[in-house]
This record gives sequence, structure tokens and C-alpha cells, in this order.
Amino acid sequence: MARQEVYSPLPGMFYRRPSPDAGPFKQEGDTVAVGDVIGLVEVMKQFSEITTEVAGTLIKFTVEDTAPVDPGQVIAIIEG
Repeated sequence: MARQEVYSPLPGMFYRRPSPDAGPFKQEGDTVAVGDVIGLVEVMKQFSEITTEVAGTLIKFTVEDTAPVDPGQVIAIIEG
């Protein structure tokens, strides 16, 4: 099985859930399909969805919920 890294396309804050009182898009160990949303990056009140480009199992988030991210930073690792 190959491991794929999911990168942040933008600088900002990373969120794992669509709103503070909602459940997470995905959790570690979840199965993901191509195009699934795993989080959001917020820049100046604009939210961009972070989607997967591969199918497999979300092995690990490398960024905590509500933590800052830089462009090109690895957000998650998927094994598929």
C-alpha cells in the first residue's frame, strides 16, 4: 500500500469540522474516497475545502484542529 500526503494549498487555520458544534469531516482510521473533504483552511474568513485525491484509509492528521498551516505543509497521510 502506498502512502499519500495531503498538503495545504494555502496559509491559514486548519479546521477538521465544518462548524464548532459539528462532527469532524473525517477521523483517523476512516476510509476516504477521491474528493472527500477532510478539512477546511480559513484565510481571512474565507474557507477552502481540503479534499483527497486518492482513496484509502486516513492514517494520520499531522496538523491539530484549529492550528495554523503554511502552504505546502502536510495536513494528513492516506494509505491506499
